[in-house]
Amino acid sequence: MDRRTFIASAGAAAAVPAIGLGGEGGDDGDEVTPARAVLTGAQRWADDGWTALAGYRVGVISNPTGILADASHIVDSMVAANIDISGVFGPEHGFRGSAQAGEAEETTQDPRTGVIVYDAYGAQEAGFMRMFAEADVEVVIFDIQDVGARFYTYIWTMWSAMRAAARMGLKFVVLDRPNPVGGTAYGPMLFPGFESGVGQRYIVQQHGMTVGELARFFNAEFLLQDAGAVVDDLEIVTMRRWRPEMRYADTGLPWVLPSPNMPTPDTAQVYVGTCLFEGTAASEGRGTTRPFELIGAPYGTWHWADALNSAGLPGVDFREAYFVPTFSKHVTKVCGGVQLHVTDPHEFDPIRTGVTMLVTMKQTYPNQFSWRGGGTSDGFIHKLHGSERLRVMVDAGASADEIVASWQEELAEFDQRRQPYLIYRGRR
Repeated sequence: MDRRTFIASAGAAAAVPAIGLGGEGGDDGDEVTPARAVLTGAQRWADDGWTALAGYRVGVISNPTGILADASHIVDSMVAANIDISGVFGPEHGFRGSAQAGEAEETTQDPRTGVIVYDAYGAQEAGFMRMFAEADVEVVIFDIQDVGARFYTYIWTMWSAMRAAARMGLKFVVLDRPNPVGGTAYGPMLFPGFESGVGQRYIVQQHGMTVGELARFFNAEFLLQDAGAVVDDLEIVTMRRWRPEMRYADTGLPWVLPSPNMPTPDTAQVYVGTCLFEGTAASEGRGTTRPFELIGAPYGTWHWADALNSAGLPGVDFREAYFVPTFSKHVTKVCGGVQLHVTDPHEFDPIRTGVTMLVTMKQTYPNQFSWRGGGTSDGFIHKLHGSERLRVMVDAGASADEIVASWQEELAEFDQRRQPYLIYRGRR
């Protein structure tokens, strides 16, 4: 099946659910100023005293990013408002954020609130159904800050929880938050046969949607086919004053690390492109204070920075850099490479940049560059990219322009397909 036929036929059409608290657009027309930051979905319900949840047994899927304007967590706020929280479900890194990449917090009682916190990292539909039943949940709340990349695992936690909610007939509520890289879809499609924990359904690498918009897309396009049911009662509590052209620095909101290696909005800005280096033997900067901004390897020299700056990529400069990771790849070894400096976040193209970095690293160090897993057919780069295409083209000596051109048709089709599920002004 070719890409056009696949994208046109994948998923199952279903009625688009109503949008909660604010209707189409989720906007009150106000300017964003330091005193009037973007108002998140969580803040809107908290300001209303969480009255929409009164009388229900509530399950909350969240992590440290589920905060309010006073820096309190939504779970703490709900407990103070006497909402009956029957369980909290912690994703990768845990509910309170104490676990590293690929780890979670054990099921336990939260010492602050007394609420039972379930380890939901890696849980699929059956696991969430078991936990929701054990906690006797009636309404599921999802509130986690996403970073806009297909391979960031929290959106797949939401997907699995939605499958369970659909099967069990539970109400599902998304408290919407900004997409820190904005509302533009970009990059290659994930294709059948390459599903994994870093990409479970068929969306492009930079999906360009908020988690609320993604929930609408998942519900209408995939759930009926995959779970045999849709979430009949899906509510998106929309934001105020957010625009798809915004970057996180434009929102006026504080940044809370959604994971230990996502320390700043700058990290999120580059991550959707430089995370591709997780599919190589080079270091993506884990174990440094600038993960995904520092990229290098023990064989790296200044020649790579020179090659990248000569490429003339928009909105970014590359500084020759040396670093010693304290964990992950090349621990205690001096790695030479680059630090990305985004000079114009609205011109910066993270995926083209990431592809150009891969191409130039391979060209600069042809005898040392290697893929994680040795470039085999089951290599991690295929899960990140969504197919074998990137590895095959890089190894064949294709240019960055040729690689980027290879996915334009599938990107255009996906962009068109997502349009009915977008909420905020500035659709494109």
